[in-house]
Amino acid sequence: MKAFAALYNQLDATTSSNAKVAAMRDYFREASAEDAAWAVYFLAGGRPRQLVPTRLLREVALQAADLPDWLFEESYQAVGDLAETISLLVPPAAHASEAGLAEWLTERLLPLRGLPPEDICQRLPALWAELDPRSLMVCIKLITGAFRVGVSRLLVTRALAEVAGIDAKRVAQRLVGYTDLSHRPSAEAYRALVAAESADEHAQRGGQPYPFFLAHPLQADPASFAELLGPPQDWLIEWKWDGIRAQLVKRDGVVWIWSRGEELVSERFPELLEIGACLPDGTVIDGEIVVWKDAADGGFGVQPFALLQQRIGRKTLNARVLQQAPVVLLAYDLLEWQGEDWRAQPQHARRAQLVQVVEACAAASAPAQQDSLLQAPESPVRHAPQAVLRLSPEVTGNDWNDLARQRERARALGVEGFMLKGREARYGVGRTKDVGIWWKWKIDPYSVDAVLIYAQRGHGRRASLYTDFTFAVWDRPAGDPERQLVPFAKAYSGLTDEEMRQVDAIVRKTTVEKFGPVRSVTPTLVFELGFEGIAASNRHKSGIAVRFPRMLRWRHDKPVAEADSLDTLKALLG
Repeated sequence: MKAFAALYNQLDATTSSNAKVAAMRDYFREASAEDAAWAVYFLAGGRPRQLVPTRLLREVALQAADLPDWLFEESYQAVGDLAETISLLVPPAAHASEAGLAEWLTERLLPLRGLPPEDICQRLPALWAELDPRSLMVCIKLITGAFRVGVSRLLVTRALAEVAGIDAKRVAQRLVGYTDLSHRPSAEAYRALVAAESADEHAQRGGQPYPFFLAHPLQADPASFAELLGPPQDWLIEWKWDGIRAQLVKRDGVVWIWSRGEELVSERFPELLEIGACLPDGTVIDGEIVVWKDAADGGFGVQPFALLQQRIGRKTLNARVLQQAPVVLLAYDLLEWQGEDWRAQPQHARRAQLVQVVEACAAASAPAQQDSLLQAPESPVRHAPQAVLRLSPEVTGNDWNDLARQRERARALGVEGFMLKGREARYGVGRTKDVGIWWKWKIDPYSVDAVLIYAQRGHGRRASLYTDFTFAVWDRPAGDPERQLVPFAKAYSGLTDEEMRQVDAIVRKTTVEKFGPVRSVTPTLVFELGFEGIAASNRHKSGIAVRFPRMLRWRHDKPVAEADSLDTLKALLG
């Protein structure tokens, strides 16, 4: 545990990407395979379930530190991080344990999950007494599932590639699925990550997907597109769907569905598994999962993301849920065909073959569709595969101005704008430009002027600053003497570091009440808030839910009385 805690300290102390890679490389070279396996899991984004309730951690810490509750709370508010607070308050260990990360996790920490509270309260002090303050802080972060350090998956990949002496793209491929909750890090799994390349590696991947190719945001003026991008004919242009990015993998007669977050979500979308009936082994399709209900006018049937989110949140999927929120996979890329890796093929070739795959699937499953029509309408168990596998349509235009006009229809169609994919582009790894490029040309976000009413400390390097804010709008129009501010969104991104420090100072001066870590402030600050989507919601006091809210700018020029109202938000629902 000491070595991993030292690595955490090195990573947290620098903003240099090269320094972070060097620190991880040195750790992996010295650590045992068992310890390195778990280190990769956490550094690459693995998030195991919380092992011990936060309430119990606080109780044990209060007893160990022999402090009153109010003093512990004041210390926590000053530090801003629970794990660091406990590590500073608990008496340091006389003799720190030399056990490694893997031993601590498998023999000490993971067995805590599910134990009765009295057993946990008895075990924790003994465990903490084996750790120096730095190791204790990391240990508690692992216990709470809140381990975060400023390292991207790309940097972890680079470090492992240097250790193994192989191409980083190969390591990225091997890392896919490594942080899935069903995966248990092991020495064998780590050795596979850094092993020499073999000729038959591709054929032994089972249900493993490929690393996702990600798009860059395109924010230039359309008038400059001809100069920046060339003619539209050089690009494959599609709508940008508002759903869940996914890969459908069929190998060895089995179908797997993977999300972009590298979670295996097959059981959440049983109807998509039926697509495998019309696909040969060795097929991998990249696409978007959306809720789809065919429109009466023949237009798009994509439904708001909120409906898909409701389905994802359900613990059980019964016939009623499947009928209310039917999903389809909108296919837009073919990554593997008949067992051959197609990512090195140009975009136009992959698209042409994908069209044939979808059409062949539709033709082969026509009898299945006929059978499904004979079933009772209330039984959505069987589906025609071609009904749930659909081709993402291509969009064409005479020039960029023509496409810009078409893009203006995006919101009415329930999409987010356009995806531009170079026709000669290969399928890359992550957000890269080395084999071609994808652009996401999104529509401008919704925006309203809102008032900051609550603040909370941030995390990591922002733990000492108030950076997480709750925003409100007026519940009635201007001029109504009874109107009040009603909260509707939380946001923490969009401001510069200097602006964050200025807001933090104002929060401290205008705090009215304290609710645990939350501060209620006198309404004095107005911000323009942007968000990607909006929907009616019975779960929120405002009756509104917004998606991906962020601060666009600080409205120094606008007084609180002139902030927007709920009427403004409700108008956006239309």
